[in-house]
Amino acid sequence: MNKLIIAEKPSVAQRLASSLAEGDYKRFSFEGVSYYELKNGEDIIYVVAAAGHLFTIRQKEGSKGFPIFEIEWVPSYKANKNAYFTKKYLDTIAEIGKRCSLFINACDYDIEGTVIGTNIIKFIQNGDVNSEVKKGQLLRMKFSTTTKEDLLESYRNINPFDENNFNAGETRHILDWMWGINMSRALMRSLYANGIKKIVSIGRVQGPTLAILAKRELEIKDFVPKPYWKIFAVFKGVTFENSRNEIFEKKVADEALERSRQKEAFVQKVENKEVIERPLPPFDLTSLQVEASRVFGMDPSRTLAIAQSLYERAYISYPRTSSQKLPYSLNLPRIIYEIGKNERYKALADELIKAKRFKPAEGKKEDEAHPAIYPTGIEPKSLTAEEEKVYDLIVKRFLSCFADYATIQRTNVVINANDELYKASGEVLEKEGWRKFYAPYVEMKNVEIPKFEEGERLKAEKIFQKEAKTTPPKRYTKASLISLLEKKNLGTKATRAEIIDTLFKRNYIEGSSIKVTDFGMSVYNALKENCKEILDEELTRKLEEDMDNIMRGKAKKEEVIEEGKKIIESIIKEFKAKEAEIGKSLKEGLQETSKGEVLGKCKCGGDLVIKRSKNGKSFVGCTNWPNCNVTYPLPQAAKIVPTGKTCEYCHTPIVKIFRRGKSVFEMCLDPECPTKKEWGKEGKVEAKNKVASKKKKGG
Repeated sequence: MNKLIIAEKPSVAQRLASSLAEGDYKRFSFEGVSYYELKNGEDIIYVVAAAGHLFTIRQKEGSKGFPIFEIEWVPSYKANKNAYFTKKYLDTIAEIGKRCSLFINACDYDIEGTVIGTNIIKFIQNGDVNSEVKKGQLLRMKFSTTTKEDLLESYRNINPFDENNFNAGETRHILDWMWGINMSRALMRSLYANGIKKIVSIGRVQGPTLAILAKRELEIKDFVPKPYWKIFAVFKGVTFENSRNEIFEKKVADEALERSRQKEAFVQKVENKEVIERPLPPFDLTSLQVEASRVFGMDPSRTLAIAQSLYERAYISYPRTSSQKLPYSLNLPRIIYEIGKNERYKALADELIKAKRFKPAEGKKEDEAHPAIYPTGIEPKSLTAEEEKVYDLIVKRFLSCFADYATIQRTNVVINANDELYKASGEVLEKEGWRKFYAPYVEMKNVEIPKFEEGERLKAEKIFQKEAKTTPPKRYTKASLISLLEKKNLGTKATRAEIIDTLFKRNYIEGSSIKVTDFGMSVYNALKENCKEILDEELTRKLEEDMDNIMRGKAKKEEVIEEGKKIIESIIKEFKAKEAEIGKSLKEGLQETSKGEVLGKCKCGGDLVIKRSKNGKSFVGCTNWPNCNVTYPLPQAAKIVPTGKTCEYCHTPIVKIFRRGKSVFEMCLDPECPTKKEWGKEGKVEAKNKVASKKKKGG
């Protein structure tokens, strides 16, 4: 029998071919796309790669009306010119598929991978991706690593078509598309009615995510700091804090301070206890993203991309998992033994093997499809610096799960100063345990305190008071926001970082410590006042639960989609009735956001401000755009500071340029200014100095 195996990425297709071949396999090319042919038993197997989604949803041609519900799957290259490269992959798969009578979906084992592979197979079978799949011709491979052993095991124990996964995935695609296109078009129509043409969007999870950030922004804006006082006393060189903590009345703080000074103090309580510290659980995707952000300052989207690359080369297991479990069936002793062949981890692995520590400390989170992230034991080659960091983090977290508990000796001391209680604590690491395995990613500074005896009389070396003010709540980072979205069950483990990235691209939010822009606030306010359902966490969570129920066979795809349509119709009806008010609010917010940092005046009378292009580059534009299209380039990766001066030659503002490791210099904005004539021939600062010198001499 001729069989066709469809992998999600070219690198995985090659690994499948080399793993399943009995003898050598052959590599061929069609339209520049590689595919593989091999023998396995009596079967001839072809292996091809999908290169991601080859099909996408769009509005049916000829359909009219708003909201839009008439949709169809089409090849991605027909819907988006940027996806034209996918045509050659689809053509290759369709051509090879003509030779086969059985089709195996070996894309990533999650609902996305199921949708990718199943749509391709429907297209091969029927020439129409919108047709029903012939289930008898479709099988599913499930694997969590791309090692030869796991791929062979997956092929030997191949599964039937995972229909529930497909139905859940297709439902998600359909509802997300309908929700996104209808809500986004409603927003753009309201702006267009107010004379503004701009691409804006709001998705099913984007809305609640923006609402979370906007509410935090309002909390920060409305926050009024309150003064408070803390009292401290120093005994034996150790600073103790008054047990009242923050005292919000100055009179009360002063009285406590004075009372503490009136009598000799004594040690009221000394508590010594040994604290046993359990190892951290193995990584799921969210905890890996959060930890890589904490340790390396790495963007969560970048962490996922690196982890995916490590998985495709068989160095780690599948990263898009929500599990913190490592089942013994993985043959954990063998993995630890293989890791030990790498000189970098040999000492740690040998310690576990010698002590026969093969039972991991696990977390509570589970994933039906995949275990926690773990290294396969294959020693990686040719890693980039970033890949090396993420791999090392994963390996050490994995090994630390098997290590012994750490023990900490903790001492708590309470001192009574005329009935004012003062507390201090000390901690000393007695046994490193798992902390040694996870170094340097976990650190502990020993805080030793001298010996105190209960009943011991003491004289304070110093008693003092400190004034401070309450601080507003912190803004979210991408990592902390992803963690929060997971707790709230908004989005999926694989899409949360992408959702946040979209909010950045739409200019709703900015900064590593995420701040909502004026435009983002105007979108939030307009929706909150007119269409609050778009921002509703509960509604989004309900749809997530419905899709989970489809995956478990407890709900039907058609019913969930119909329910989603009714919700969208209701929201759009409400939106249309308030379109003018919404558009006016959005326009005002957009104008505030576009102001940016003013560098000076434009010739048209508008303000020249720093803007960012779609590719993230900084440039100078006018706030009167689109009526004024004046723009100027800027040095990238630089701090631009207005000077308040204007160039006497080109009459544009002069700014000061700060770049790390380079000299600070001033320049005007016009690249054609005579002051820059020599800039291509010598350094900017030197050329600028020559012009300044000529001006002084009257030259």
